[in-house]
Amino acid sequence: MTIRTYKPRRGRVTPRQAAALSTDDDLLLPLDGRELDLPSIFAGRPVVLEIGFGTGIATAAMAAAEPETGILAVDVHTPGVGDLLHRIRTENLDNVHVIEGDALEVLRTMIPTGSLAGLRTFFPDPWPKARHHKRRIVTAEHATLIGSRCRPAAFWNLATDWRPYAEWMREVLDAHPMWSGGDIERPVDRPVTRYEAIAIEQGRSITELRYTRT
Repeated sequence: MTIRTYKPRRGRVTPRQAAALSTDDDLLLPLDGRELDLPSIFAGRPVVLEIGFGTGIATAAMAAAEPETGILAVDVHTPGVGDLLHRIRTENLDNVHVIEGDALEVLRTMIPTGSLAGLRTFFPDPWPKARHHKRRIVTAEHATLIGSRCRPAAFWNLATDWRPYAEWMREVLDAHPMWSGGDIERPVDRPVTRYEAIAIEQGRSITELRYTRT
């Protein structure tokens, strides 16, 4: 049985989100287990996988700032998927595609080996209770899976406001033979996510990490 790394959340889908979800174009890719032809989908751009994007505000901003980069954004929460699809179309972004589903399933079944130029995991669920640590997205097993889907020198950018999780991330990735890196200053060009803004308002410090596929 696959261990779930996220908490299912029920949220009301607004008419705008529903319209965005039902629009018949190729921006929302099906979670069908078939390997993706990333060069065709993203017109030859290097592809960055974003795991968990919330409402998609930061994702859309990064896509607009980096039109030469393709972004495959994956999240399990339907309202947020609708929000991001709406933003993509409203802002005429042609370098973002979205999948609604478990990112680990996408990585296992749909991402070709050695195809990703990078990965972004901003503010993943810290699963603070010890009995839930196995549910964290950053584990040795997941780092191996992600590493296998990344090309050499691909990056993995992470951020968290939970200090124990930051320590866990360092411990896992510093010991992993496929990854090298550590703490970095907050990138000035990274948009503030909605969750990050709440964390800062509540006085929690943000840890930024960047690792490179060896």
